[in-house]
Amino acid sequence: MREDVLYLEIVLNETPQPGLLRVIRRGNAFLADASDLRRMGLLPPAGDGSGAVAIDTIPGAALRYEPSTQRLRIDVPLAALSLPTTRLGAMDTRQPVPATTSPGAVLNYDVYASSGNGSQLSLGTDLRVFGIGNAVLENTAITSAHRGGTGSDWQGRSVRLDTSLAWSFPEAATSLVVGDTVTGFLGWSRALRIGGLQFGRNFALQPYRITSPLPTFAGEAVVPSTVELYVDGVRQSGDRVPAGPFQLTSVPGITGAGMAQLVVTDSFGRTRTLDFPFYSTQQLLARGLSDWSASIGLVREDYGLRSFSYGDDLVASAQFRRGVSDRFTAEVHAEAGDGITLAGVGGTWLSGRVGVFGASHARSSEGGSQSGASWHWTDGRFTFSLDSLRTRGDYRDVASLYGPLPPRISERALLGYSHARLGSLSASRVRLAYRAPESSSARLLGLFWTRGFRDWSMHLSWNRDLDRDEHDSVYLGVMVPLGRQRQLSTSWQRSGGSDDVLVDAMQPVPADGGFGWRLQARAGDNRGGVAEAGWLGDRGRLAIGISEFAGDTRGYGQFNGSLVAMAGRAFLARDIHDAFAVVSTDGVAGVPIKRENRIIGYSGNDGLLLVSGLNAWQYNKLSIDPMDLPADLRVTEVDLNATPSDRAGTVVRFSIQPVRAAIVVLHDASGRPLPLGSRVHVDGSVDAQAFVGHGGEAYVESLGARNRLRVDGEDGTCIVHFDYPATATGTIPRIGPVPCRKEEAP
Repeated sequence: MREDVLYLEIVLNETPQPGLLRVIRRGNAFLADASDLRRMGLLPPAGDGSGAVAIDTIPGAALRYEPSTQRLRIDVPLAALSLPTTRLGAMDTRQPVPATTSPGAVLNYDVYASSGNGSQLSLGTDLRVFGIGNAVLENTAITSAHRGGTGSDWQGRSVRLDTSLAWSFPEAATSLVVGDTVTGFLGWSRALRIGGLQFGRNFALQPYRITSPLPTFAGEAVVPSTVELYVDGVRQSGDRVPAGPFQLTSVPGITGAGMAQLVVTDSFGRTRTLDFPFYSTQQLLARGLSDWSASIGLVREDYGLRSFSYGDDLVASAQFRRGVSDRFTAEVHAEAGDGITLAGVGGTWLSGRVGVFGASHARSSEGGSQSGASWHWTDGRFTFSLDSLRTRGDYRDVASLYGPLPPRISERALLGYSHARLGSLSASRVRLAYRAPESSSARLLGLFWTRGFRDWSMHLSWNRDLDRDEHDSVYLGVMVPLGRQRQLSTSWQRSGGSDDVLVDAMQPVPADGGFGWRLQARAGDNRGGVAEAGWLGDRGRLAIGISEFAGDTRGYGQFNGSLVAMAGRAFLARDIHDAFAVVSTDGVAGVPIKRENRIIGYSGNDGLLLVSGLNAWQYNKLSIDPMDLPADLRVTEVDLNATPSDRAGTVVRFSIQPVRAAIVVLHDASGRPLPLGSRVHVDGSVDAQAFVGHGGEAYVESLGARNRLRVDGEDGTCIVHFDYPATATGTIPRIGPVPCRKEEAP
C-alpha cells in the first residue's frame, strides 16, 4: 500500500496546535509518532509505547483531513487527552507594593469647650513623625481644664496616653512596635495594655493579599469554551478556557452558605451548567498561612489618669494561628507574668455546609482551666450562632492581676432571619456569671426587628434582664428621609419605668465638605433638646451647639483638624489618621488634581496640594488633565500612583514645565508656503526641531525673545528671523507668514 509523508497543521478539539506534525498517510489511515502525540496531549492506545500509531485507533477519535489547507482536524473525548489544568482567578500573589515615605510630621488636634453650670476645656493631640528610616514615632495626649461655676478656680491636668516607635516590613508582612501597645489575643483570651515590645504578623501591610480560604470550582471542557461563574444567581466572572480540565478560584462576595453555578458554553454554542454548594468564611486562614504575635513589657496601669504608671513585673504574651488546611485553623496561646503562667490550644473547623465550629481549652498555673465551644452558620437569610466560654477552679490569667477575673460563664446565642418583605428579625440571649461576689451576674434576652419601606424605615427592639424584671426596655424608632440630604427620625423608649420620646431632624455634614445641622427635642421623664450646626472645610471640622437637659443649659463648641509639616512648608488640613500625599505641580498654581478621576482640589500658589484619605500600601491613582492647563505648559506624565506607608505621607511630583512655542507660517522669498516635510532647526537649541506641515505651518518649541530658524528643504537651506510676541502668555501664538531667505555664502 502506498505511503505518503505529510507535514500537517493539527487542530485538536478545535484548538490549533503549534508547529507541524509529521504524519504518514497509508490509504485512509493517518499515523504519527506516539511521542509526538503525547506532546500534543493525546493518549495513544494502551500498549503503544513508541513508534508510529494510527491516530484513528484512539478510542472515540474522529479525523477530518483538509487537503487544500494541509490541515488535519482531530476530535477525541476527554478520556483520550492528557492536558494540564487551566487555573483561573487564582489568589493574588503580587509582591507587596513598594511604598515611599517623605520626611515630615503630622499633629492632629481636637479642641472642645463647653460652658453652663460649670465650664470645661480640653485639647487632644496625636503627633506623628515619619520618614526617618522605616519608622513612625507617635505620641498621643490629652490636656483638660474645668471649673465648677462662676468664681471657681480652674483646675487642669495633662495626661500622656501612648508613645510608640513602629517599624513595618511589608515583604514579610510583619511589624515591630517599641513603646505603648496592646498585646495580641484570640477569641478565648484577653489582651493587655503594656509598655514594651511587640513583634508580629501584620497583614495590613499586604492589603492585596487574601488571607481566608477561597472556594474552588472544577470542570472540564472538550473544546475551547467560555466559563461564567454565578453565585446565588449573581454573575461574578467570565473567562475563556482551552480544551481540558480547568479550576476556578474566586472570591465569592458572600459570607456563609451559598450556591455557585458554572455555565460552560463551548465554541459550538452548546451550554451546560455545573452546580457547586459551598460555605465561605473569614474565620479561617488559608492553608499554609500563619498569623502570630509576641509581646513583652510592663502592664500599663491607670491608663488615661496618669502618664507613667506601669506595673513592676515583666509580662509576656504570645499567640499563633496556622491554616493547617483550608478547613481547619489551629490556635495556640501562652502568657506569663507575676507568678502566673497560662497556656491553651484551640481550633476553628469548617464542616462542609454545616457551618464553622470552634473549640479551645486553656490551663493556668493556679490550677484552674477554661474551655470554650462555638458554632456559627448563615446562608444570607438565616443566621445561627452559639458561643460558650466557662472556667473551672481557680482559673486566672495575667489580666486578672490588674483587673477583674474572667467570667465564670460567658454564653451567647443568636438566631436571625432576613426577608426582603418582612425585614430582619433576630433574637439573642446572653449569660454572664462571675466568681467575684462584687461582680453581678446577668441573663439578658433581646428581640430586634427592622425593616426598610419605600420611603422610610422602622426599628423595634425589646430587652429583658431575666434576673431583674424591672429592667425591661422597649425601643421603637422611625426614620423618614426629607429629600436627598435631610432626614427626620422619631423614637419612643421605655426603660426602668420611665418614658422618653425623641424627635430628631438633621442634615449631616457632607463627607466631602460643607454645612450640616441638627435639631433634637426630647419629651417625657428626661426632657431637653439640642440645636447644633457643623461645618467641614479643607482645614478642619467645626461644630457649635446648645443643649438643655434636666434644667442644665450648656453651650459647646468643637474644632478638630491637623497641622502637617512636609515638602518644605506647613499645611492646615482636616484630621489625618492614616496615609496622605503632598502633590507638587512644579510651582504651577491652580492645577486641578484628581483622585481616581475625580477632582479633589487645586494646587496652591506654591504649586502644592495636600491630599488626605489615601490607602496605605496600596496604589492610589492621582492625575491631572492636560486639557485643563494653559497651552504653553508641557506635562511629562498625567497619571501617577501614590503609595504611602501607613500613618505617613509621600510627595508626588507632576513635572509641568513652561514651554515657549509658536505656530510659525513659513513662506519662501516669492511668498509661497515652504514644501511639506521641510526640516526646521532652532539656532541655539540642539534638540529643538520641527517639520513643515500643510500651508507652510510648523509647530516650533524652545523659542526665545528673538529667534533664528534654519530650514532644510529640497531647494536647499533658508533662514528665518522673527521676534516672539511679548503678550503671548498662556497661549500658543501664530506668527507669520514670515519669509525664509536663502542662506548667503560667507
